[in-house]
Amino acid sequence: MTPSKISLPLEIGLLALLALLWGSSYLFIKIALTDIPPVTLIAIRVGIASLFLFAIMSWRGEHFPRDGKVIGMLLIQSVFNSLGAWTVLAWGQQHVESSLASVLNSTSPVFVFLITALLTRHERIDRFRLAGACLGIAGVVLIVGPGALTGLGLHLGGQLAIITGAILYAGAAIYGKRFNTLPATVTAAATMIWASIFLVPASLVLDQPWAITPSTPAILATLALSVFCTAIALLIYFRLLRTLGSMGVASQSYLRAGIGVVLGSLLLGETISPPVLAGILCTLVGVAIINLPRTFWQASTSPSAKS
Repeated sequence: MTPSKISLPLEIGLLALLALLWGSSYLFIKIALTDIPPVTLIAIRVGIASLFLFAIMSWRGEHFPRDGKVIGMLLIQSVFNSLGAWTVLAWGQQHVESSLASVLNSTSPVFVFLITALLTRHERIDRFRLAGACLGIAGVVLIVGPGALTGLGLHLGGQLAIITGAILYAGAAIYGKRFNTLPATVTAAATMIWASIFLVPASLVLDQPWAITPSTPAILATLALSVFCTAIALLIYFRLLRTLGSMGVASQSYLRAGIGVVLGSLLLGETISPPVLAGILCTLVGVAIINLPRTFWQASTSPSAKS
């Protein structure tokens, strides 16, 4: 999809939907983990997602690449996007409060900015996008509460693990640009199949899942996690990599906290305090700054615009 054919409101809407899907995954994981061990849960998650995505591929008449190099690159993408990131994040969150973890995990756009500026230079990087990235993090801090930062420096190993997960997510957003010639369904299905190849045997060895008797809520939460928060979310993710770019798609991490607060207000009647409201506005402005096209900034900073 060429830049001239991109509908920015549509892409921003899909970005918000992606943030909603990935943000709600924490709730489904919490429900499912009451009866299903972590490794088995992730194995089921990627396994069902693989089948779902492969069914869509078959319906659309699409095929996996046969080039060994591309297949190996898809394995690397799977490590960035799921295998490596999910593993270190799961370990780190055992030792770090969820509020601080959400702040640390929201730093992915900053790492995208740094990696792009210092190494890859594969897309536009300027002071506006850096300002948007910093504003987004400030918004997340306001939403979860500045008190979340009081534990910074404690349990350093867990915090470094979560930051490593954020760096891996940044790597996924950058490396995933290599698959722009593949349909999003193919890229998403291949990365989930690679994850299944490693996680399903690990589940059989570590958890003996045949002895598990999960409850109905745990089963439904696992299905929602697999189909909506994984399969459908990855289809949106790989589409947005083409349209909004690496830093744009990474900016959805700022929206997750705000979406959780808004859902709590709408569904549970929770009150949104002024600092939280300010945080939501910060994240929205940060995401907007990151994703507005270069032409907007050129027009706003041109001499004619200032006259």
